[in-house]
Parts: sequence; C-alpha cells; structure tokens
Amino acid sequence: MNMIVKQDMDRIYSALTEDERGRLKDATVLLTGGAGFLGFYLIGFLAHFKDELGLKQVICLDNFQMGEPAWLKSLSEKGLVELRKFNVITDDIADVPGAEAADYIYHMASIASPIFYRKYPIETLDANIWGLRRLLDFYCERPIRGLAFFSSSEIYGDPSPANIPTPETYRGNVDCQGPRACYDEAKRFGETMCYLFHQRYNMPITVIRPFNNFGPGMRLNDARVPADFARAVWERRDIVMYSDGSPTRTFCYVSDAITGYLKAMLYHDSFEAFNIGIDRPEISIRRLAEIYQQTGREIFGYTGQVRFETSTDAEYLANNPNRRCPVIDKARKMLGYAPQVDVEQGVRYFLQYIRECGKEELVW
Repeated sequence: MNMIVKQDMDRIYSALTEDERGRLKDATVLLTGGAGFLGFYLIGFLAHFKDELGLKQVICLDNFQMGEPAWLKSLSEKGLVELRKFNVITDDIADVPGAEAADYIYHMASIASPIFYRKYPIETLDANIWGLRRLLDFYCERPIRGLAFFSSSEIYGDPSPANIPTPETYRGNVDCQGPRACYDEAKRFGETMCYLFHQRYNMPITVIRPFNNFGPGMRLNDARVPADFARAVWERRDIVMYSDGSPTRTFCYVSDAITGYLKAMLYHDSFEAFNIGIDRPEISIRRLAEIYQQTGREIFGYTGQVRFETSTDAEYLANNPNRRCPVIDKARKMLGYAPQVDVEQGVRYFLQYIRECGKEELVW
C-alpha cells in the first residue's frame, strides 16, 4: 500500500471509537457511486480493515460514467469488495445480490465537479433525486442500521456575510435556474426526501454536507481547484487561477473527511444533518496556489509561477460563492469529530502521494 494512503487509513481507524468500530461487526455496507474520489478512501478503508472490523460484505455500485478505476478492480479481484456496474436511475436494486441484507447504505452516486456536472446536468439531477428515491423505497421497510445521503455544502448557495461560517441551520441562498442548479437544487430536494422518509418510516438517515475535500483519490483531471493545482505541479506548468484569487475556502483533507463520514453513518439515534469539513484556516484561492507552489518546490523542484487567466467558459464563475466555511460544532459535539490535518500538511500529503505513484493513475 502507498505510504501516504496507509498512514491515512491508520489515522481514520484510530479516530473511530471502539464502540463505532464495533457497530460494523457482521455488517454489510453498500455504497453507490463508489468509484469516485471519496470512494477511493471510504471503500479502501472498509476493504483494508475488513477483517479487523468484522465486516461481512462491502458492495460497490457504480455506472462507471467517469471510468472504471484500476484500484477498485484490484480490490474486487482480491475478494475484498463486491463490484457491480449499476445505474441507480434505471437499474433495480433488488437485482443486486446481497443488497436486501445491507445494514449501512451510502448514497454517493453523483458527479461533484462543477465542470462535469454542468456537462451532464440531467444525469446529475437524476442520480440525486430518482436514484435516491429508489433506494429509499427499497429500504424504507427493511431493518437497516443507517442510510447516509451525501448532500453538499452547495445547498447553502452563496450565504450572506452574517451566515459565514455557516451552520447547519442556515436555509441557503441558491439560484434555482443557474448553471449550478442541477447539483445544488438536487441535493436540497434529496435532503427533503430523506427527511420525509424518516418521518413516515422512522428510517435511520443521516445527511452529510461535505465542505471542499481534497487529497489522494482525486483524479488530476477532476477540474476542481485542488486537483488543478496538483496537476500543474506534476506537469511542471504554471499554476493558473481563473478568478482573481480572492474567494476563500476551508479545505478538508480526505482522511479527516472520511473519518467524519464514518462517524456520521454510525450515529443513528435520530435524523440529523452534519457539516463535515474543517473550520480553519479559511484561506484565499491565491493562498492555496502559493501553498502548492511552495510545497511543489520542495517535493518536485517545481519552478512554475502562479498567474491569472480569464476562463474561456463564460459560466465558469457563475454563482460561485465568494466564501465557504463551515461551522462544525454540531459534529464535534455529537460525533466526536475532530479534524487533524491542516491545509498545508494536506497539500504535502497529496503531492507526496503523486510523487510516489509516479503517474496520474490512482494506485494503492
């Protein structure tokens, strides 16, 4: 196993309590959309610690619209993951062997990169609405232990300054007809469905709202900023920003994010929504570019510059929030969630991972 991935896996395992790890004993975990960025670590963690956790089965469903990754095929060939090509919009979950006995369900099937979900807007909407509805219908009267819907920090839209940092109670400021609406509004409607199914069927549902995750598992052609900057360093090109660099974000390293997602799933006393991310530091895109530049210099001998260009995509910055920063007090208090890796160390881990792989393909 790659050194960076291994230390991240160990960090995730250590961050779970004995009680949380015990809840996975003899459990079947089913994940939709597992071939993507977050699946790389979430499925990888469950596969790597399958015996230690006493897991019964890990089932990954994906339509492989963005490709079938070698790392996932490898886990499948080793018998650690049951892998099936599956379209959550049109295929019947009842036809998946083992699905009826799933204890925990993660619904992650959705394109998450703005460049790509604007290319496939209806498919993105359908996965988050009709794909989720089919899962809720199938599991609403089955004795599951938990279902987690991956929503997004994008459900908040562009908050007013008084609502940044943003708590779970903020209701949002979203354009329902903009270029991001297929993703933002589908996530919002998905949350409503989860709430209603919990009310009617008392389903143990958790809504997860990720905030700007990054790290190993991101394809370098992902087209989100952390991957764009990493690719520029890897290819020894200038780091190019398509804004003036002033928008600010907090960036949550993947091992902290996965820890939060596991804790959120394993908390099922009631219906809850959790911001999962890191609350500091909130830095500008320009500052993030400088961190990649400086760290790339140390790891790769990188000599590129940071510069600005105007995007040829007229909608590239449309409805792009100027600030994005979560309040994570609820996850801290209720889940014991405590992110450990700051953005500078996270960028270092990401670039070290890329150097050790020696290529763009994701490897274990």
